[in-house]
Amino acid sequence: MNDKRSTAEPDWTLLRVFLEVASCGSLSRAALALGSSQPTLSRQIAQLETQLGHALFERTTRGVRLTEAGEALRWPAERMREHAQQFSLVAAGRSLALAGTVRLTASEMVSTYLLPALLRQLRDKHPEIQIELVASNEVENLLEREADIALRMVRPTQSALVARRLADQPLGFYAHRDYVSANGKPAEANMLTHEWVGFDRSDQFVRGFRDAGFKVDKTMFAFRCDNQIVGWHAVLAGLGIGVGMHHVAALSPQLVRVLPKLPLPPLPLWITAHRALRGTPRLKVVFDFLAEALAAR
Repeated sequence: MNDKRSTAEPDWTLLRVFLEVASCGSLSRAALALGSSQPTLSRQIAQLETQLGHALFERTTRGVRLTEAGEALRWPAERMREHAQQFSLVAAGRSLALAGTVRLTASEMVSTYLLPALLRQLRDKHPEIQIELVASNEVENLLEREADIALRMVRPTQSALVARRLADQPLGFYAHRDYVSANGKPAEANMLTHEWVGFDRSDQFVRGFRDAGFKVDKTMFAFRCDNQIVGWHAVLAGLGIGVGMHHVAALSPQLVRVLPKLPLPPLPLWITAHRALRGTPRLKVVFDFLAEALAAR
């Protein structure tokens, strides 16, 4: 009797689990990425191995690694994932309904301070469109449908994406008026003696000051946090001088702009979507609305 296990078409859900475990090298990390549990993933991998008639992983002290059969399966499984993603994109692009969900991603600061008022305007015009917002400084993958539209500070390079540059976001140095009252307005000659709010693990501010000719290290910043919203609230609380977008600072009248002559390069802002989705009515409505509203700012 012929064994037909290896010729049966595997469940795509199982192949997706297989690829995630192969990528993570650990069942626990793969479970976290997929929003599942380690026992569930173990059962799914065992089910796939039974269907194929081969062991796909072997355990190591650090997790799991692919067997020879698993390595042979990985490439065609990745091709299947690419085709599935393309199918999803084309299907979404042909959806003619205006009602539905649009998934946005933007930085934490843009998501917190710039988008809510604009999304309220969008809701007033198009209540049938629902918005999912991913507030993250990580670059979400539009090609894998982690988001439909992205607002980014860098221009995307993938040819499958369409991007439009919006108005640059000017930056300035700001401090709470109570801080200025207690410590005086900083001047370029004494600015390093003031208290500053900066990043912790990121060296972005340190590099910025050094590029401007100031020899500083992270100890210059009396308060340090990599979360930009927390850092901005530290400025609002009077903990020191910080960097902020003019449009965001304008929302807080208790802030005073300082060191206005010290140059700060503005933040570029790009709005991006996948070409296959750009023609979807609700995607086009949201894309064009945000592009126009943010360009006007």
